[in-house]
Amino acid sequence: MDDVNIKLITQMQENADLSLLELSRRVGISKTACWNRLQKMEEQNVILGKKILFDRYSIGLPIVVFLSISVGRHTIDWVDEFSEVISKFPEIIEAHRLTGEGADYQLKIICPSMEAYDILQQQLIGEIDFTAMSTKISLKQIKNEYSLPLSHLEKLNKLD
Repeated sequence: MDDVNIKLITQMQENADLSLLELSRRVGISKTACWNRLQKMEEQNVILGKKILFDRYSIGLPIVVFLSISVGRHTIDWVDEFSEVISKFPEIIEAHRLTGEGADYQLKIICPSMEAYDILQQQLIGEIDFTAMSTKISLKQIKNEYSLPLSHLEKLNKLD
């Protein structure tokens, strides 16, 4: 990951709508070189896609819930089944396997209402083999950053 790619990623994280001409100008390379670098990063799965961000309140999704799940068995089959179940629910926008005390899995769920969350949770209870489940409701979002931190890449390039 060289300085030019870091600049490309930085610019695209700030505004993925930039034209190829504007992006190449901001980074200081030709349009062709810019396009080639973007294509290579897509092939290498550095760039996974481009999405438009929406304000969840404006589209009627004010409820954010963190659902912690503890399980009794930790087999590959269980994880595969769990992954299959949660993939059916578009409301589950993140899922993490955890280490340490407490839960084994953490789900981030966005819903239009508490009633909608209750329905979803009841469906999960019917489909997932678990030992404990705990719900935490977000009262206020303080930070929600979509851009990835890149300072570690810049430091590595300075060492080279």
